[in-house]
Amino acid sequence: MNVNLDLIPGFLATHGRLLDRRRHELLMGGGEAGALAALEGYRNPDGGYGWGLEPDLRSPESQPGAALHAFEVFEEVAPRTSPAAVALCDWLESVTLPDGGLPFALPLTVTDGTAPWWAGADHATSALQITSVSAAAAHRVARHDPAVAAHPWLARATRYSLDAIEALEERPHAYVLSFAVGFLDAVHDTEPRAAGLLKRLAAGIPADGRVPVEGGTADETLRPLDFAPFPGRPARGLFAPEVIAADLVRLAGEQQDDGGWTVDYARISPAGSLEWRGAATVRSLRILRANGVV
Repeated sequence: MNVNLDLIPGFLATHGRLLDRRRHELLMGGGEAGALAALEGYRNPDGGYGWGLEPDLRSPESQPGAALHAFEVFEEVAPRTSPAAVALCDWLESVTLPDGGLPFALPLTVTDGTAPWWAGADHATSALQITSVSAAAAHRVARHDPAVAAHPWLARATRYSLDAIEALEERPHAYVLSFAVGFLDAVHDTEPRAAGLLKRLAAGIPADGRVPVEGGTADETLRPLDFAPFPGRPARGLFAPEVIAADLVRLAGEQQDDGGWTVDYARISPAGSLEWRGAATVRSLRILRANGVV
């Protein structure tokens, strides 16, 4: 597996947003302050995040869909903590619906460049997809941030996600399945129901780990590393070692000639197209490093 690390800084300089250039700097041994400062540019006074932090949701107001990306940075700066992580939990609590779940999206003030699934979202119904992925990311932050671990929003979102996963009667949409697996992996050590629910969801994942995305592009498919990116975690046990090994070869081989990675899902705007490639490059490098490939 050959990955050309030397090409990545130049690719991010020409294609990536400042946030992902700073995340790459952090991944390669730099300090945390730059990543946190870059993230601050997407933050609103209410403690939430917008302004295109979710690249297919360009509207400036705070949105549940941006919380995942903010929590990713708070996870990456560990063991450093930030008061902005708790403020984000406060904001999420303020928009949580009575059943404990988050709406897929809130009303938009700007719809340009935004994907139809965000623009057309139901604002009054909880969505397992966005609640579980946000809670999973928050739980990963909570491993080093006691204030996030103790926040009442996280407890409510966790209960909602567990109950909603338990209520599933058939395999859900590919992304819901992936995010539910990631959530159960994140809470596996603290929630008694997680192991059994993870086993149930595993029945809906083929042995090769390839799950086509219904309604996506012709090539859009989730793969083993989308479900189980990191070694030593419960989700990794859903796949045979040779399946993970093959997927690592696949991921390393998808580095493009310009040094970056690309995505197989729909590109909604020119800015979002560039930003997804930068984010995908940082994520791919993070997974490959964690698995000892680079």
